[in-house]
Amino acid sequence: MKDIAVITGYWLHLGAALFWVGGIAFILFIALPSSKKALGNDAGLVMGEIASRFGPLANWCILMLVVTGVGLTALSSRYKSAIYPDSSWTLVLMIKLALVAVMVAIHFFRGLVLSRMITRTEDDTRKSVLQKLSLDLVKVNLALGSAIILLSGALAYLRGY
Repeated sequence: MKDIAVITGYWLHLGAALFWVGGIAFILFIALPSSKKALGNDAGLVMGEIASRFGPLANWCILMLVVTGVGLTALSSRYKSAIYPDSSWTLVLMIKLALVAVMVAIHFFRGLVLSRMITRTEDDTRKSVLQKLSLDLVKVNLALGSAIILLSGALAYLRGY
């Protein structure tokens, strides 16, 4: 029964990571350039609609990643302590979790703080600066997500797969 729980946990964990990081990549490399090319100055309206649909999905993915991550860590015989990493596996896990925390903080800062600042700003110059910051943070999150996936591969390797 434990094997089924672990397999299901990994499936849900990897699926949530796939949707979140894959969604970010889709937005940056497909949706944003396509909407700019097709709509020009009206691209912001389309991207706002995409963001309003992707944000809740990303939130659910974050919740799923946290719940399954805690569960999988608790079920792992390799994990002993976050305070005193006793192996390479634990050290890589702690680095991965630190990057996840930064990624989550950026996600919620953009969604809860920065988006409201952009919406409420009437000064076009300031709005443009805030929008660029928001886009740059999305790029940072894609880089962090890619690094986290790399570290997940390292964890699998260190487990002996």
